[in-house]
Amino acid sequence: MQKNEQKKKILIMDDEDMVGEIACQMLEFLGFAAAWVANGADAVGEYRKQKEAGLGYAAVIMDLTIPGGMGGKEAVAEILAIDPEAKVFVSSGYSSDPIMVDYQDYGFAGAIAKPFDLAAMQEILATLS
Repeated sequence: MQKNEQKKKILIMDDEDMVGEIACQMLEFLGFAAAWVANGADAVGEYRKQKEAGLGYAAVIMDLTIPGGMGGKEAVAEILAIDPEAKVFVSSGYSSDPIMVDYQDYGFAGAIAKPFDLAAMQEILATLS
């Protein structure tokens, strides 16, 4: 990697500390820069802040449901309102959830099942240009 070449940044949104930390470690291992937030409202705020600073995220991986908070289903619409070109991936431990199956109908660019594995993470992020 050249000195002036920035690593692509990925935003992780998950309410579980361990999931957020492991996802960030996986992303860094794959050569990305990673940031983690715990809920959809924080994800929308962080995405907006970075976009306004001209430092946007290459992708966002969002947990589908956040108990007592904004989950990915609601947050994806807000992020796409900020940036219609945003690549937002949905994640869930419930792979049979209709949103995981028909993710594109909800504005997502792809889906990744939890628990994350390195190969699946690499596969969805290979779609980033």
